[in-house]
Amino acid sequence: MSNNEKTESIKNINVPSFALSNGDKIPSIGFGTFGSDSVNGEVIADTVEKAIYSGYRHIDCASVYGNEKNIGEALKKIFSNNEFNRKDFWITSKVWNDMHDNVVESCKQSLSDLQLDYLDLYLVHWPFPNYHPPKCDVSSRNPNAKPYIHENFMKTWKQMEELVDLGLVKNIGTSNMTIPKLKLLLSDAKIKPLCNEMELHPHFQQKELFDFCVENDIQPIAYCPIGSPGRPDRDRTPDDTVDLEDPVLKEIAKKHGVTSAQVALKWAIQRGQVPIPFSINHYLENLSSAMIVELSNDEMKEISKIDKNCRLIKGQVFYGVMLNLGKTYGI
Repeated sequence: MSNNEKTESIKNINVPSFALSNGDKIPSIGFGTFGSDSVNGEVIADTVEKAIYSGYRHIDCASVYGNEKNIGEALKKIFSNNEFNRKDFWITSKVWNDMHDNVVESCKQSLSDLQLDYLDLYLVHWPFPNYHPPKCDVSSRNPNAKPYIHENFMKTWKQMEELVDLGLVKNIGTSNMTIPKLKLLLSDAKIKPLCNEMELHPHFQQKELFDFCVENDIQPIAYCPIGSPGRPDRDRTPDDTVDLEDPVLKEIAKKHGVTSAQVALKWAIQRGQVPIPFSINHYLENLSSAMIVELSNDEMKEISKIDKNCRLIKGQVFYGVMLNLGKTYGI
């Protein structure tokens, strides 16, 4: 990153936060680091650095993205120049499905790769244990996928709780969970999940799950918050809708003199979810939506009516176990 770019940055921007049930505060917008399959780790790391200088204080990572070492180099450079304090940042990572039996080891590897002493949030990426999925499209099934078995998941969760006891992470949570699974976890966990990361955008609002999380003091974190226009081809189907082309979003954006993406992000924040958009070129524009746009109650209601129940990240590598168990056990 050039000195000119740093000079033009707005690193002192004040991003509002949401308070978790334990009192910790999570920035209300984060920077995602899953850049689909076409963006290499060095590019993402460079963009993370630029995003931080632009004002982001919340970085969402995951071991399976394959770029935590690159991001770690960027973070090391940023924290070593004394311009930023680690305590002012919120950094998340996730345990991948093939490490459900080795959560502590997985977390330590992410900490090593990211060159950090602790994580602010560590998530179980998916509730289904399996090995790395084969190359696939939306019609594929993963022969290595295993079903959700609550007793086994609780073994994974006890290791997540151990991470807190060891001081390796400050908060733990889930991702891609359903209400029945969360109910089971809430009833059996010693440390309750503080967050649930899930697909949320205007065309896929998941109102029932969203409301359940809020009612149970679980902070919703939203991936694909603008409809994931850069998602991998494997997750695309002819029936997918395009959030940013929705006439309601476009009309509201025109009224405010902003983009549809900014409207979608501010809708998310005002709704009470934490969006984590990823963009190589529009990270500053995305961040500014948290400050420059204010949607009216009527506009929020208009957006609530455009939900099309259009899931974009199909989780197709888990379809076999999800469909079979979902029909039998409702989880």
